[in-house]
Amino acid sequence: MTAGSPILIVDDHELVGSALALNLRAEGEDAAFHPVRSAAAVLERARAGAPGLIVLDLDLGRDADGNRIDGVQLVAPLVEAGWRVVVLSGSSDAGRVGAALDAGGFVFVPKNAPFPALLNAIREARVGRSVMPPGRREQFIKLHRDRETERRELHGKLDKLTQREREVLALLAGGKRAQAVADHFVVSLATVRTQIRAVLTKLEVGSQLEAVALYRKAAGF
Repeated sequence: MTAGSPILIVDDHELVGSALALNLRAEGEDAAFHPVRSAAAVLERARAGAPGLIVLDLDLGRDADGNRIDGVQLVAPLVEAGWRVVVLSGSSDAGRVGAALDAGGFVFVPKNAPFPALLNAIREARVGRSVMPPGRREQFIKLHRDRETERRELHGKLDKLTQREREVLALLAGGKRAQAVADHFVVSLATVRTQIRAVLTKLEVGSQLEAVALYRKAAGF
């Protein structure tokens, strides 16, 4: 990255973004704050000129249509466009941070870090140095990849269920007992119990509680 390359701050909190840009400009940097309108607008702005360093919040609020703007999904195209990405996040979800780093993010800085620490991290990233402790980046990425493996395995098991078995499991997860499920589908209790046994076998668990826990976990991925 050459001297004079731009620094772009992308954050849905105008106060934070503007303050970072203002302080960096006071140090002679070509820094600008970009208010977030949509994911497409962020990419359009980043591709409009020469690439440099981008400070990207992972949690960018929602667009005008109410759709969540996920900064994680922006990392790869920004890196492909030539930007070095400093990842900011106020979330405690280390898996999302790992996903951003795995997509090419250069360094992660907690958004609740003291303001001088944020500025220092940006300065260091500007010259190709990371403020993350040795091995920390790899830990975040490993956590993300382990979660992705778990997610694929779990969804692979759920994909073995028939449509009716999925519906039965959904009702159980909603708190209904086997008899209530039978009444819902107007079938015998024995039929529902057979379906439940099939669900347990395909999910490789030993109880309804475990099956319900897996179903809810899959919904959270």
